[in-house]
Amino acid sequence: MADEKKIGAYMCKGCGLGERLDFDNMKMIAEREGKANLVKEHDFLCSAEGVKMIQDDIDNEGVTNVAICACSRRAKTEAFNFEGVAITRGNLREGVIWVRPDTDEARETTQEMAEDYVRMACFESKFTQVPKSSEQQGRIDNVLVVGGGVTGMTAAIEIAKAGYKASIVEKSGALGGHLADAWKDIPSRSPYADPVDTGVADMIAAIEADANITVHLNSTLTKTSGAPGRFAADISTESGSTTTENFGAIVQASGYKDYDANQLPELGYGKTPDVVTQAELEKLAVEANGGPIKRPSDGKEVTSVAFVQCAGQRSDKEGHLPYCSGTCCLTSIKQAMYFKDNNSDVDTTVIYTDLRTPGAPGEDFYRSGQQKGVVFTKGEVSEVAAGSDAHSVKFKDLILNEDTEMQADLVVLATGQVPNSGPDLEMQADDKADAEEAGEEYVQEIPVDSILNLDYRQGPDMPQLVHGFTDSHFICFPYETRRTGIYTAGPVRRPMDSLQAKEDGTGAAMKAIHALEDAAQGRAAHPRSGDLSFPSFRQEGCTQCKRCTVECPFGAINEDEEGYPQFNEARCRRCGTCMGACPVRVISFENYSVDTVGQQIKNVEMPDEFDEKPRILVLACENDAYPALDMAARNGNHYSEFSRVIPVRCLGSVNTIWITDALNSGYDGIVLMGCRKDDDYQCHFVRGSRLAGIRMSKIDDTLEQLNLEPDRVATYEIAITDVDRAPALINEMAETVEKVGMNPFKF
Repeated sequence: MADEKKIGAYMCKGCGLGERLDFDNMKMIAEREGKANLVKEHDFLCSAEGVKMIQDDIDNEGVTNVAICACSRRAKTEAFNFEGVAITRGNLREGVIWVRPDTDEARETTQEMAEDYVRMACFESKFTQVPKSSEQQGRIDNVLVVGGGVTGMTAAIEIAKAGYKASIVEKSGALGGHLADAWKDIPSRSPYADPVDTGVADMIAAIEADANITVHLNSTLTKTSGAPGRFAADISTESGSTTTENFGAIVQASGYKDYDANQLPELGYGKTPDVVTQAELEKLAVEANGGPIKRPSDGKEVTSVAFVQCAGQRSDKEGHLPYCSGTCCLTSIKQAMYFKDNNSDVDTTVIYTDLRTPGAPGEDFYRSGQQKGVVFTKGEVSEVAAGSDAHSVKFKDLILNEDTEMQADLVVLATGQVPNSGPDLEMQADDKADAEEAGEEYVQEIPVDSILNLDYRQGPDMPQLVHGFTDSHFICFPYETRRTGIYTAGPVRRPMDSLQAKEDGTGAAMKAIHALEDAAQGRAAHPRSGDLSFPSFRQEGCTQCKRCTVECPFGAINEDEEGYPQFNEARCRRCGTCMGACPVRVISFENYSVDTVGQQIKNVEMPDEFDEKPRILVLACENDAYPALDMAARNGNHYSEFSRVIPVRCLGSVNTIWITDALNSGYDGIVLMGCRKDDDYQCHFVRGSRLAGIRMSKIDDTLEQLNLEPDRVATYEIAITDVDRAPALINEMAETVEKVGMNPFKF
């Protein structure tokens, strides 16, 4: 038959493998137990000669499935990249000889480990297929940029420079955002001594001159649907007209709103026009046009000004912002220079609790302010009392530890940034469920206008993490969101200044281009970039429970008219969370399924209880835990010879049937290693680790039904840097097994 599989097992003797392992026995196992059609060894399989040997068998012998028994699947990926065949890996180097001592006493169990990994690689290969095209591909070389501030303009300019088209949708009547209303900007280049031109006019001119950039002013998105490579957006204007345009990817650069200073009556806002926010001071500076800044109440030239830092920020008071906006200190220094540069006799005082000047300008800009005569006072302002002429700023001097006050013509409040994210229905649903579970009353959030108006069952806008900022992990995968092909950038993602916003806009632009190129070829986005597989299901076995739809972190699954799952390949990140959620095991990928992992679990040689050789199954996330174990091996960290490690795409893909099958097969202990979850998550698939934690919290019921100790199954959060902790946890499980005894199912 044309689609008949032919498995070739290839074993490497390099990197010390030949000196430590019995390859004759391993070859026999691959042939007899693994049912490999061809079994070959090579002194250095990753060499040009070794690679050619494999390629020749693919070309001339009809090998369709290649099982490489050598180093970790994370190593030599380019050398072992054969097109048109399914590739599996047996980790003999990092997974066996590097984690076991080279002693006569350890030789037997080391060989047993290697033989099991050969079995596992062959059986995984037997159930692995080459991914085929889903026929859902689309290509549109136009990126939708939502927001025309400095972030959005930068993104559009960079997209156009790369040879693609960009369309900016801006709800106001002009480009530029907050920076367009500013008199000057914080310097981004040495010597970081003085405020500089905002550069907004130049950016607008560049956009107007570029034929690849289209601008929609006074416009909003009233509907966004589709997927990477084939998004459709309804763009509506204030007049009521609507046009529908198609895009390959989306950059959300919707920026921020200024914190409402009306919530700070104790600081005098609203009681006198001479207490202003930083944004309002910029408008006064624009009106002055380089001349003396005049206070709003009577037009008098300002002779003394006080800058109150952290106004309504870094505070746990109700209605205040609990976070630092990061840019306010630099902005106050810049604005203090407005006064000093025009008239050095103006008294300018910055009252701060902690002065933070991040980024390139940093210390240099602060020192320049000092040299110009700006006074910095460490204090905590409690009240601003309006006077008939000057106003009294009362604060506690944190250096002298005493209450004091100063007089100022003008008071400027550093009020911070509030993200313009839109509603988060997904988080509201979670909060409501948590409140109901705790028996508490759920308080509905104040509704806000949608930004994207997504036609997704999970909600109309990007999910949020904390404080209303869109969910985009700033370390592991910046700009990425839970909606594939849609990237957030700028202050909607986290507080930032214009320089950081420009860098963010550039980064998101590159990600968007990558997304539309991947979508055109049917490839997965980060973190499995290039993966051509996508989920499918057996309809006859589906119970329409909707767990896959609900648990998908990326909104990639809907239901058809009959209630069956409808997979959207271009939105899918290939994490396998749907596969782990499915109670009837009907969801799978061509190269990752319940069987590809389940067959590895079942085809480990299981000694009986009298051999005193337990078996410990380790399911390790391929993004953090598995690399941590690889690096532990490189560092010479040893772990139990009784463990068998299987990498999984995400802990969210772990189906509980694997746990049940492992215990029924006689495994004595099971260790699951996933990423950190919740607010400080490091899970590359965002919610996978959290969902796995919920599933595994119920595994005790299964253990109870099997009359097994709950200590036999343990779930851990592992960081990629846990090179000492990860192997130690495996050894800890080995000690637990020794204490509780062998699994009675071995009998």
